[in-house]
Amino acid sequence: MDYRDQPLGALAVAIPRATRLFRQYDLDFCCGGKQTLLRAVTKKELDIDAIEQQLAEIAQQPDTSTDWKTAPLAEIIDFIIPRYHDRHRQELPELVLMADKVERVHGDKLPCPHGLAIQLQRILDELTQHMMKEEQILFPMIRSGMGRQAAGPISVMEREHDDAGDILEEIKRLTNNVTPPEGACVTWRALYAGINEFITDLMEHIHLENNLLFPRALRGE
Repeated sequence: MDYRDQPLGALAVAIPRATRLFRQYDLDFCCGGKQTLLRAVTKKELDIDAIEQQLAEIAQQPDTSTDWKTAPLAEIIDFIIPRYHDRHRQELPELVLMADKVERVHGDKLPCPHGLAIQLQRILDELTQHMMKEEQILFPMIRSGMGRQAAGPISVMEREHDDAGDILEEIKRLTNNVTPPEGACVTWRALYAGINEFITDLMEHIHLENNLLFPRALRGE
């Protein structure tokens, strides 16, 4: 099947496990989900034929995960809050503390990610406000069947998702794509492992909202 001319977001919906592959190749399927696979791969100077083949193999494998394309919208919301919102609230403050420690202890070393703690605190602050607005305003509207009337709040949430994506790019720049340097201490490695997990979670979170929950709500499902 020809995947190269399909948007990344649409592919992530059609082949849910493809998100892992996209993350492996640093392809933005959430905030950048409207760009085609070919465009995204070309920008990264990757092999489109090889990635298409990998997608085809993933698509042929049996999938037992929840089908969010048909699940009730309330069920999606009930999944998002504990799986992503609560986890971000729990994990980000610890990552901020760890980043601050790494910068204080290793500030004189060339690969030290100066400014990382600031960026992590920034995304924590922005996500805290963002998730509160979803939980107090947008999600109740969707639950009550007012998804068609939620175009304004959804537009705001999508813009804030884009803002979070910009911060992720800065975090990746500061950390050499979240790759610890040779000889990095245990805290430094644990910090980068935690950041990698957070980035994966946030991209899955935004994808589930941007490409599944929000479009379905706007259609009045």
